[in-house]
Amino acid sequence: MPVRIRLQRHGRRKRPFYHIVVADSRAPRDGKFIEKLGTYNPMTVPATIELDRMSAYNWLSKGAQPSDTVRAILRFKGVLYYKHLMRGVSKGALTQEEATEKWEAWVAEKEGTISARREAEAAKLADFHKAVSGTAPVIEEPAAEEEEAPAEEAPAEEAAAEGAEEAEAVTEETKEAAADVAGEAVAEAEAAEAAGEALEAANEENDEATSVEKDA
Repeated sequence: MPVRIRLQRHGRRKRPFYHIVVADSRAPRDGKFIEKLGTYNPMTVPATIELDRMSAYNWLSKGAQPSDTVRAILRFKGVLYYKHLMRGVSKGALTQEEATEKWEAWVAEKEGTISARREAEAAKLADFHKAVSGTAPVIEEPAAEEEEAPAEEAPAEEAAAEGAEEAEAVTEETKEAAADVAGEAVAEAEAAEAAGEALEAANEENDEATSVEKDA
């Protein structure tokens, strides 16, 4: 049975969310699958990927073929690098302990980079929301008029409250519009990035194979 590792779409329109699954290549895209390896959410910056690396590696070693996008994900999560190291172990170029140490160091560095980028994006988003929401204008009356006509305070307070409600409504609409635009832009960028990474992954695998053979 030809087995393929691919994405299975979930989520809603313009808000895609994917499961990374192992399935019969002849099965429908969103049909039955053999095993779920993780999830992929391209709508966050950076994209959120949860993946069982060892299960993915085991399926690759059994001959499962990843789609182009999944291949880019496997490279991003270090699965292809682990496969390269295991090839080196099988040829005697390095020991299992050395391979494990190299891979764990790579994963730690990669996760640190992703975490730093996520924190930077969160700070940027917080600044954007603060700039968009701002502070609702408050109508202030001169002190002398407040003393002479305290009855006019109620209309002023009502006007301020209405202004706050209107500002909040505008803020929510602006946030939703910004989210839609950002979502579409991220989805397009992810597609382009996936294609580029797939090509780069293929080139790197060839280079890595040559390197291991030389080391052996």
